[in-house]
Amino acid sequence: MKTADAVAPRISEASARARWVAVGAILLAAATLVMLSAVHLTQGTSAASPWDLLAAVFTTGDAEATAGLRALALDSRLPRLVGGLVVGAALGVAGCALQAMTRNPLASPDTLAVNAGAHLALTGAAAFGISLPVLSSAALAFLGGGIAAGIVLTLAGFSEHAPIRLVLAGTVVAMGLASVTAALLMLYAQSTQGLFLWGSGTLNLSGISGLLPLLPVVLAAAIALVMLSRSTDVLSLGTDTAQSMGVNVAFLRGALLICAVVLSAAAVTMVGPLGFVGLCAPAIVRLASAKVIRFGRFSWALGASALAGALIVIGADVAVRALVFAVAGPNLAVAIPTGVVTSLVGAVFLVVLALRLRSAGGNQEISALPLPHRITLSRRVVLSSAAVVLLIVLIGAGLLLGDWWLRIGDIQLWLSGEAARSIDITLNFRSPRVAAAVLGGAVLAIAGALVQTVTRNPLADPGILGVAAAGGAGAIVALILFSSSAWTMSAGAAAGAALAGLIVFLLAGSHGSSPEKVVLVGIGVMTAAQAITQLLIATTNPYNQAMAISFLGGSTFGTTWGDLGPIVLVLLLAVPLVALMRRELDIISIDDLTPRILGVRLSWVRAAALIMAVLLSATAVIGIGVISFVGLAAPHMARMLVGREHRWFLPLSALLGGALVSLSDTFGRTVIAPDQLPAGLVVAVLGPPYLLWLLKRSTSKTV
Repeated sequence: MKTADAVAPRISEASARARWVAVGAILLAAATLVMLSAVHLTQGTSAASPWDLLAAVFTTGDAEATAGLRALALDSRLPRLVGGLVVGAALGVAGCALQAMTRNPLASPDTLAVNAGAHLALTGAAAFGISLPVLSSAALAFLGGGIAAGIVLTLAGFSEHAPIRLVLAGTVVAMGLASVTAALLMLYAQSTQGLFLWGSGTLNLSGISGLLPLLPVVLAAAIALVMLSRSTDVLSLGTDTAQSMGVNVAFLRGALLICAVVLSAAAVTMVGPLGFVGLCAPAIVRLASAKVIRFGRFSWALGASALAGALIVIGADVAVRALVFAVAGPNLAVAIPTGVVTSLVGAVFLVVLALRLRSAGGNQEISALPLPHRITLSRRVVLSSAAVVLLIVLIGAGLLLGDWWLRIGDIQLWLSGEAARSIDITLNFRSPRVAAAVLGGAVLAIAGALVQTVTRNPLADPGILGVAAAGGAGAIVALILFSSSAWTMSAGAAAGAALAGLIVFLLAGSHGSSPEKVVLVGIGVMTAAQAITQLLIATTNPYNQAMAISFLGGSTFGTTWGDLGPIVLVLLLAVPLVALMRRELDIISIDDLTPRILGVRLSWVRAAALIMAVLLSATAVIGIGVISFVGLAAPHMARMLVGREHRWFLPLSALLGGALVSLSDTFGRTVIAPDQLPAGLVVAVLGPPYLLWLLKRSTSKTV
């Protein structure tokens, strides 16, 4: 008894000390936020101090001296500041709730595709000319975000023991939704004018009126989460433990999801999708919880995540405006989307978190599709011949179809030089586009097959690994700084793709070369490359901006025979090398031990294959822009048809990749003629269902 009586005061004292440490940390963060907010109010094209602005707001009278300052404060400075504070706090709390719901440190409004779904819903309303009040817009965003999150959770589950699967499913769904959003922006350019920068996450708010109706919604969702804090703390002990202690886990998870989606939808309605704030803020709090023990409690974590989210958004806005102001002046500083900076920060956090996670068992989480039981030579010959015939048919369709449908006889006359002038002009315009689609698709398929072989990861391809996005960013840099020639942009794309490949495989390879980590690090690199691309587009002139947006959509529009030079050259160099390496590639695709037993230089073969994959991806970016999923789907289909031997499945992958891009390009040129959909957007809409089916099938086999 004496011992118990002596220990009790010590426990009470330790608890009080922990409470005061948490309070001190929150007060310190709040003081930092106040200082950043004061700096934030001073930034802009007008040199006015925070005190002058606040005095003008609260001063009565119509003095001409204060009228301008009051308008500046109420219409520009304060809405931007309040919007950043509210959105940052809302996203931080939403991310904290989603991570508690799934018990997954990688869960956030971005990785569950909530932001992408809300963004698509609001863009669709604008595209079809539907004008909604603020609360109705938030309700529509809630519907879109909720449906997207439901799809992701249906595919991946709550992923308590396989956190990376959730990110893969969310990334795929988000990429598909983003492709549909991009298509709407291009098809309805007039009604969606100005939504491109908003889609990058901008705090340029016109007045406080767009914020006030949503503040009660944000506050109500936050209060509901606080009321659920005790049950959520029990859920952190595990699903079975929570159920044994009387917690209705299904109801709790549903309530947490609804509150998180409400907060995310409100944030997207206010300022557009600010990338990865909901991932970074709870991650910072979780790291701090090692020293501030109270942050391990859900109620304290909510408050800390709100502060961290607000600090991230306001800090990012202050930093980017200060930097751009010093380099290019105040006008450009105001126009830079804040979401670009938060996405860059979030990409770094995603990579760090990925490298800290333990592998969940590799192929148990992401397994390859089963191969046919009996693969005979006749089967391989027949299927390869059928792929050749299919590609020839699609090439013919690409020449015949478009805004003006031709006949087969017109092609015969064109080849003999006897066609009418109108037919000659049409086919001279279409033929290089068809060739670019076929060659670009074949190159991407070969690159994807090489990447999958090296990583032994069926979900790896140049798009998901960030190589394509980085190649696009490099090409945009070359376009803006130098010229739009094919060779200049090829050099830029090659540099960007090579840098991305180096980063991915150095980072992931240094931590055990886990296939899941390779993909997750690649997603982080892809996010960073896309953020840099958005920054470049936002700061360039309108002419280059239009060219860049069209290029990134994966379009063959305006392609000439001269633009195909880099693709043909790299293809001629890569094909003989791959043919010579086919035996080594077969061996390294088995495991790491077999190549060493058979005397294969594993590191050399991997390096050579990756270099070829990067070069192929970079040149494909120049010929057909940034197109995802071809390097994933085509090798998979080929492997399912003819097996793993590279001498068979690589040529078939090339044929199927060329057929897929050619079909998408023809469909995009024909379905809404005379308008056109870029081939990349068509592929990006068709690709996610295939990858989701693959992910769901591999998930169903996980025990």
